[in-house]
Amino acid sequence: MRRATIAPADPGLAELSPDQRIRRLELTVTRRLNGLLHGQYRGLLPGPGSEPAGSREYRPGEDEVRRMDWAVTARTAVPHVRQVDSDRELTTWLLVDGSASMEFGTAELDKRELAVAAVAAVGFLTAGVGNRLGAQVLRADGVRRFPARSGRTHLLALLRTLLAAPRPTPPGGGPGWRPPDLADGLDALHRIANRRGLVVVVSDFLDGLPDDPGQPAPWERTLRRLAVRHQVLAIEVTDPRELELPDVGLITLVDPETGRRREVCTSDRRLRERYAEAAAIQRDQIHESLRRSGATHLPLRTDGDWSADIVRHVHAQRRLAAAPVGPARGGIA
Repeated sequence: MRRATIAPADPGLAELSPDQRIRRLELTVTRRLNGLLHGQYRGLLPGPGSEPAGSREYRPGEDEVRRMDWAVTARTAVPHVRQVDSDRELTTWLLVDGSASMEFGTAELDKRELAVAAVAAVGFLTAGVGNRLGAQVLRADGVRRFPARSGRTHLLALLRTLLAAPRPTPPGGGPGWRPPDLADGLDALHRIANRRGLVVVVSDFLDGLPDDPGQPAPWERTLRRLAVRHQVLAIEVTDPRELELPDVGLITLVDPETGRRREVCTSDRRLRERYAEAAAIQRDQIHESLRRSGATHLPLRTDGDWSADIVRHVHAQRRLAAAPVGPARGGIA
């Protein structure tokens, strides 16, 4: 459960118009993140393309078995995988979680604003000649689709829509009513993302988590299906108050998805410890589901420097892709 409303930590940011906020985001991306990608056709993640570029030794847990280079493996008696150059034209599909659980924040940004910042980073960094960007936005009234198109104008229109979208109202549907969840959004994305490319999911990944931590999340299966065809980047958005409770006395917690309320006394140390323990188990459950699905995981926090986190993530992925492979054993590479 989460508190119903939180005032933004930066009143000046809240007072800016959508166009002014987009301009600030663009400046942040171009000043701090530009230069990470060399050339006009590179994506956020180094990964499979279509042009052969040699082979390297297989890394268990990181490489896909379907990329095995059996000819080199047979010659060297050491498992190798094929390397390929990135496709020159990149199609990026975004799934942006705009559900009620994203309307929460106790730091510089709320989760929804951080999600928009992540979308801006992906959009500006993957923009290039021939590259296209499409999106599915998960809202309380359904899934809104933005066709894959190229150009800065298209990206700015998407960002304006995300910033100007009305805040979700408390649930008030009749019996059997439920808002679309993350699994619904992934299913819709799977149906339209036919061409191999990059899929970016921006969410808190809290939808429908089972009480048993050993059970898979309901969205895991579809995410795994997307990862078979596409590179998948899962951007997890969290707030520090979702991980631990402060000692501030009596507060009212509200589940934004159901509207349920509960008053708790945070002065109880044992209560705060149980909350932190349950939150840690929940996050471990999400991380394990993302790992099993084959998605690359990028966590962002509302109290962190999101641009620095993205820089570190991209550099780590590039180092991993460019890591030298030791000399082949048992034959000639």
